[in-house]
Amino acid sequence: MTDFPATIDNIEQLDELLSRPTPQVIQALQQTAGDLILLGIAGKMGPTLARMILRADQAAGIHRRVIGVSRFSDESSRQPLEDLGIETIKGDLLDAAFINSLPDVPNVIYMAGMKFGATGNESLTWAMNTYLPALVCNNYQQSRITAFSTGNIYGLVNASSQGSVESDKPNPVGEYAMSCLGRERMFEHFSRTLNIPMTIIRLNYATECRYGVLVDLALQVYQEQTIDVSMGYVNVIWQGDANAMTLCSLPDSTSPPFNLNVAGPRILSVRKICEQFGTLFGKQPQFTGAEAQDALLNNGQYGHQRYGAPLVDDDQIIHWITDWIRNERPLLGKPTHFESRSGKF
Repeated sequence: MTDFPATIDNIEQLDELLSRPTPQVIQALQQTAGDLILLGIAGKMGPTLARMILRADQAAGIHRRVIGVSRFSDESSRQPLEDLGIETIKGDLLDAAFINSLPDVPNVIYMAGMKFGATGNESLTWAMNTYLPALVCNNYQQSRITAFSTGNIYGLVNASSQGSVESDKPNPVGEYAMSCLGRERMFEHFSRTLNIPMTIIRLNYATECRYGVLVDLALQVYQEQTIDVSMGYVNVIWQGDANAMTLCSLPDSTSPPFNLNVAGPRILSVRKICEQFGTLFGKQPQFTGAEAQDALLNNGQYGHQRYGAPLVDDDQIIHWITDWIRNERPLLGKPTHFESRSGKF
C-alpha cells in the first residue's frame, strides 16, 4: 500500500486509510477460523480495527460474525458499526452476568481498559484493568484471546537506547501502569492454568489525524502554547499500521502468552517534532524545561521483522496532521498526557 494521498480531507477518507488491510492481514485472517468478538470496541482503535477485519474477510471470501461489545455511552458510535455489518451488544463489561451472556466465539480481541481519569478513580481503574480480564478468561476458556496492553508497563528507559523490548522486565511507574501490568498478569495466569492461547499487545503510541501524541504536540504549536519537553522522546505508530500488526499476530497466540510490542520504528525528539510543526505552520514553538535522559519508549523491531515494517512513516503523519489541523477538521479532544513522568493520568 503506497498510494497515499498528499492530504486527508475528511473522516471518511481517514477511516478508509486506517482500515485498509495489508496482504499480511488478509493471510493472518485466513489462518484465523471462526467468529470474532471485540470487547471494548467503541474506543479510539476499535471501529477501524473491526472495519479492517471486515475488509480483509471480504477480500479473502471469508464469512464470519464480527461482534462489537461496549457500554456505548455515546449511542452515536453504535449505528456506524451496525451499518458496516458489525453486530453490536451494549452492556457493562464489569457485570459478570453480562459477560457470561455474550456469544461463545473462538476469537476474542480485548480492548477494554481505563487510563484517563485513573487518578482519583484508582479502585475502578484496578477493577477494569485487572478484575475484568479474569471475568473474560473464565467465560472464554475455549477461545483464542488477543489483549491490548501498553508499553507503560516497562517504565522509563534511557533515551539513548532503542527502547524496551519484549523480554525486558516490567518496571511500571504509577497506579495506571501497575494496573496494566496486573492486567497482563491476570491474562498470563489464566493462559497458563486454562491453556488459553493469547497475544498481549504492548502499544506505544497509536496516532492518527484526530488524536495521538503528534496531534497533542501539533495543537500546542498551532495554538502557540509553551511546550514542556521534560518527556523529551517518544515513538509513535500510525493507527492503521497498529491495526494491521495486531491482526497479523492473531495466529501467533500461545500459552503462556505471546508478548508483542507495537510501536513505530524511530525514537523521535519532541523538540524536533515541534520545530517541524512550527515550520509547517509558520509558527515559532516555545519550550520550557529540559529533556530528561529517560522516557517511555517501546522497541517494535521484532514485530516489524515478523509482520512487515509500518507503511506510514512519521514525516507523512506529521504532514497529514498539519493539514488536518490547519483546516480545522474534527478532533476527538482526548489528549494522551504522554508527557506525564509521574504515571498519573
